[in-house]
Amino acid sequence: MERKSVKNAKELVKKVAHHKKIIIAIVMISIAFFGSFLVYFILQISLNTESPIVVVISGSMEPTIHEGDLLFVRGTNADQTEVGDVIVFDARELWTGAPQEPIVHRVIGKYLDGDTWMFITKGDANSLQDNAPVPESAIIGVVVGGIPYIGWIKIFLEESGLLIPLLVIISALLIISIVIDIIKGEDEEQDKNNKKNKKDSEMQAQKEE
Repeated sequence: MERKSVKNAKELVKKVAHHKKIIIAIVMISIAFFGSFLVYFILQISLNTESPIVVVISGSMEPTIHEGDLLFVRGTNADQTEVGDVIVFDARELWTGAPQEPIVHRVIGKYLDGDTWMFITKGDANSLQDNAPVPESAIIGVVVGGIPYIGWIKIFLEESGLLIPLLVIISALLIISIVIDIIKGEDEEQDKNNKKNKKDSEMQAQKEE
């Protein structure tokens, strides 16, 4: 009776350990999935802007900033933004044909239009200034740092249309891996029970003989 209780206790410990591994795997997947959103949220608060990270998608700021660079952006007050600063701004409503992505250009002039600061901007590699002055309301922030070329990963995935499919495939593989672990654990447990039952039957038959 005591031996049977010990065996049951060991089986229970194994089941708990197996379930614990599955729970840890689910937690790790959740952290990996939601962690990027958490980091982005923290950057939004610490850098005081809704878009703390941008990827440069053109060579208009060469050679200072390259296409594919990942930039960190800090929110700033218009009166603190000076000539020479590299700013990130939304130009979609400023002129016809403006890109959908934020523009990263240098401030080459500023002036007050009533109570609103207006900024004249230009890409370092461009011969002409931008098509229209940038009002302070369109400024996302000032560039404070960056990582060279790492943004090419995002550019490649978006231009090739592989970003969404890749995320779906990775998520599916992770889910399949968890399901396989669960099924494998149940099969192993069933095999052990079958072997145990077979052994008990053989022992019982020997006793009867």
